[in-house]
Amino acid sequence: MTAARVTYVGHATVLVEIDGVRLLTDPVLRRRVGPLRRHGSPPDPGLAENLDAVLVSHLHHDHADVPSLRRLSRAVPVLAAPGSGDFLARLGFGDVRELNPGDSASIGGVRVTATEANHPAGGRRFERPSRAVGFELAGRRRIYFAGDTDLFDGIEEIGAGGLDLALLPIWGWGTSIGAGHLDPERAARAAALLSAKLVVPIHWGTLYPFGLARLRPEFLREPPRQLATWMRELAPQSELRVLAPGEATSLA
Repeated sequence: MTAARVTYVGHATVLVEIDGVRLLTDPVLRRRVGPLRRHGSPPDPGLAENLDAVLVSHLHHDHADVPSLRRLSRAVPVLAAPGSGDFLARLGFGDVRELNPGDSASIGGVRVTATEANHPAGGRRFERPSRAVGFELAGRRRIYFAGDTDLFDGIEEIGAGGLDLALLPIWGWGTSIGAGHLDPERAARAAALLSAKLVVPIHWGTLYPFGLARLRPEFLREPPRQLATWMRELAPQSELRVLAPGEATSLA
């Protein structure tokens, strides 16, 4: 079986290489997004080259960063949440496919299917309203990218038939998280419901408000430690593999 490889670029940005296909999720490729500054390794300059598709789970600024999207080839297909098409087309992308939960598209030999997500559409000032989805990637391996979500009814169905890897968000970009997010405990419960062989936490340790890292640095490093504790209790059947931003691992 061909080994798949994932690189945790940071926040919700992951490069997934599976069956010869290169997929990039929720691109954030620069050092800051508004008041949020990047911590950890900067993305490899060649990361956004030779992509076969980009996956956009929703349009919140930390998942659909305009300057980062503008670094990508406009010829690359974009698989996106419902209601994202006009926004992405205005940026110049010519092949945008909106996927409702249950809809699929093929990229090479990989089938990408949108899944449900429990994440609020927005409403705060300057925030783009957007429905959120996750994505299941099915080739020789099955990988679930949750995007940004809390627990939801039916999440266990994503793991039916065997799931090789779950990329699960475990925090946010500050000292607290609101509704529509997984924290370490709920991420461990999600891992148990999904029955994934391997869990890699995302959406932690990367974006943080300017100046706060000196005052409250614990939120940049504690979430995966808490996740490990909760997974030992709630999801001992799953292997936890923590990647720092910029690190990669293979599914041998």
